[in-house]
Amino acid sequence: RNSSRRRSQRTIGRPYDPPSVALPVEPTRVNHMQNGQQPIFILKEGTTRTSGKGAQSNNIAAAKAVAEAVRSTLGPKGMDKMLVDSMGDVVITNDGATILKEMEIEHPAAKMIIEIAKTQEQHCFDGTTSAVVIAGELLKRSEDLVEQNVHPTVICEGFRLASDKAVELIDTHGKGVNEKMLTEVAKTALTGKSTGAVKEFLSDISVKAVLSVAQEDDQGAIVDLDDIKVQKKQGGSIRDSTLVDGIILDKERVHSGMPKSVSDARIALVNSAIEVKKTEVDAKIQITDPNMLSQFLDEEEQFLRSLVDKISESGANTVICQKGIDDLAQHYMAKAGIFAIRRAKKSDMEALSKATGGRIVNNLDDLSGEDLGSSSKVEERKIGDSDMVFVEGCPQAKSVSVLLRGGTEHVVDEVKRAFEDAIGVVAVAHEDGSVLTGGGSVIAALSRDLRSYAEGIGGREQMAIEAFSSALEVIPRTLAENAGLDPVNTIIDLRKAHSEGKSTHGVNVYKGGVVDMAKAKVYEPSRVVEQAIQSASETAVMILRIDDVISSKGAGPMPEDFEGMDM
Repeated sequence: RNSSRRRSQRTIGRPYDPPSVALPVEPTRVNHMQNGQQPIFILKEGTTRTSGKGAQSNNIAAAKAVAEAVRSTLGPKGMDKMLVDSMGDVVITNDGATILKEMEIEHPAAKMIIEIAKTQEQHCFDGTTSAVVIAGELLKRSEDLVEQNVHPTVICEGFRLASDKAVELIDTHGKGVNEKMLTEVAKTALTGKSTGAVKEFLSDISVKAVLSVAQEDDQGAIVDLDDIKVQKKQGGSIRDSTLVDGIILDKERVHSGMPKSVSDARIALVNSAIEVKKTEVDAKIQITDPNMLSQFLDEEEQFLRSLVDKISESGANTVICQKGIDDLAQHYMAKAGIFAIRRAKKSDMEALSKATGGRIVNNLDDLSGEDLGSSSKVEERKIGDSDMVFVEGCPQAKSVSVLLRGGTEHVVDEVKRAFEDAIGVVAVAHEDGSVLTGGGSVIAALSRDLRSYAEGIGGREQMAIEAFSSALEVIPRTLAENAGLDPVNTIIDLRKAHSEGKSTHGVNVYKGGVVDMAKAKVYEPSRVVEQAIQSASETAVMILRIDDVISSKGAGPMPEDFEGMDM
């Protein structure tokens, strides 16, 4: 009876289907079971694959985590990070590029964010934290749009339009540059770092150094920062730092009998060893008579004496040698009152050539008075626990040196990082001849202008442009947060000031509210803001377009959740 009932159910109802069993499919294979085929593996074993919204949200979470890691360092009230590597070495800094470089991040999308900081550091020397924070905020805003079913390619197109418009608008906010303005640019770069207390002192040094090596051509000013040699020495205070219109060498004279100081120095730059020449091939000299040995040694001595005589005849009283100097030659030089240094670095030799006007000589036979460089003084001084040689008072110096001092190793390292940022932004501003007001003022103006621009753009790209304009406000909002101010009230005050035409008003991190940044003398190079916006938008677009992440077996694990990441 039961069997007949089952048969009737099959005939009366729809045809009977056996219950289907869901089998998990490996992400590493395409499962073709038709016609009895075996599963086809297209990726090697151990490969993991994340696709669709899962891949996008994973990448965006990684990028946001990196941005959050450096966000607290932004602005004059930003805090520092202590980074300890596997060897126990400690770095204390609030420089965005240094922090991200030392963190040893593994996630591939996070590495793309680090590339923003590297590019910003190479081209602009400052604004690394701003660029990374803007990129993180752009991805955060785009995630909201994706959840509203706006296609990633539409968001990418909107971001491109907004970025191009922002760069175009930056030119309208630019101001001309003079020497006083360059000093303010350097001060702005040094503000918020551990060197903030002595920013006036260091900014003066940085501007003098840049203007000393700047050269003019048909295209305008050109500054080669390799012509500014930055040396650091632990000990003393930051205010003991000095600018030398010449070169500082971390060397000492080769013989204690030489003078410690030479005035009106005539400097020979020698790129050959002042030693007895060795044969290129293996050679054996057979001596059968003691007199022959004496003659042989006398001949060597005469050869070395002749080399020193050639130096003296040229009129040189200082020798900087890139190779070695024989002990006997050192003795003859000391007797002749010649100051000598050996094994100088090639970069130092080239810098000395630029600073003193001397020519590097490869053969002492060719040395003449025309090849010599000149400086008012060459002196060996005790700096900290080591001796250093100062070649200063070069009349036409096209290469200068800065000696930075600090109480501890960590302090002097951070002073060097801050100073290199300062000379970098001064050089950029001098080359471009254009600066912008800081404190988030230009960013707020761009945000307001982009909102107006979005209204004239049809389609869903308008939503992306509006998201871009809102994302830019992360800079003034972060400045306010790091200063302990109310970010909402600060943004409201800022928007109100800009609606009244006060386009140079930015965040007052010291007293709250907004203030005119032109009167406060807060300036930064136009290139810094332009590069930050372009790099951030291009990287955000690249990450947004990824919908499939295939990670091979050799790659490190890709964490799924970044929210609990401790920095």
